[in-house]
Amino acid sequence: MISVERLTKRYGDVPAVEDVSFHCAPGTVTGFLGPNGAGKSTTMRMICGLTRASSGSATVKGVPYGRIANPGRHVGVLLDAAAQHSGRTGRETLALTAQITGIGQDRVGRMLDLVGLAGKPARRRVGGYSLGMRQRLGIAQALIGDPSVLILDEPANGLDPEGIFWMRGLLRDFADRGGTVLLSSHLLREVEAVADRFVVIAGGRIAAQGSKEDLLAAPGGTLARGLDRSALDAALAAAGLRFQSKPDGSFLVDAPAEAVGRAAAAAGAVLLELGQAGGGGLEELFLNLTTGARPEPAREGVLQ
Repeated sequence: MISVERLTKRYGDVPAVEDVSFHCAPGTVTGFLGPNGAGKSTTMRMICGLTRASSGSATVKGVPYGRIANPGRHVGVLLDAAAQHSGRTGRETLALTAQITGIGQDRVGRMLDLVGLAGKPARRRVGGYSLGMRQRLGIAQALIGDPSVLILDEPANGLDPEGIFWMRGLLRDFADRGGTVLLSSHLLREVEAVADRFVVIAGGRIAAQGSKEDLLAAPGGTLARGLDRSALDAALAAAGLRFQSKPDGSFLVDAPAEAVGRAAAAAGAVLLELGQAGGGGLEELFLNLTTGARPEPAREGVLQ
């Protein structure tokens, strides 16, 4: 279990993360999504005790990460695959991790096999590894203590399609055996394929969170687009219809098409498009939630 409650990080007067709350339950993969600079890495570093929070709290398995005795036996962390000693071999890197965490050296070979680095790659120095090989080694380090929680920041960077498919199966199997996974990634299709829940962050704030089924379900209502966006906005508001303004200039209206058409006609707003709304998957959800500036407070008539 990972629990984040009203987590905030400010650098002077600038908020990097503000009032962020979410939970990751055992048996699930949570996709932590957001554009570059949204606050994903800062949030994950605060969860792992590497960055001090300005306010709020984060716990892993019920306690702050820094209070977990021998955390590598309980929480596997990969925040930066480049943060590995370039002069050690892959096997030496894992052997040292095993020694520090009190794990038997026999697990080193098993982890090398698991991530595809056994044999010659294990004897190479990490400085000669590709980014994908470093990612595999980092995943092996995260798993060597047989943890029940994984916290991974962009673990698919540098992996080829076969490697991404392998990692997807690895994480799915980990969660299906009762593990908790928090996964940050910009590869939206891969996250959609493996995650049970999504947490979307934009401008340092949570823009949306929930199960895959809830967030990606085809929205009900009507999609409308007007010749004059402002005129249609005013017409919908005047008619008392609930609606969401989308980045592409259209509106998602929680009402039948007839009601939207009548509202536009009454206000003299010319419609260019009017039809049943449909779901566009994670990519559309992501773009709708993260395009533009920091999320603004909800205003009356607009769905959040």
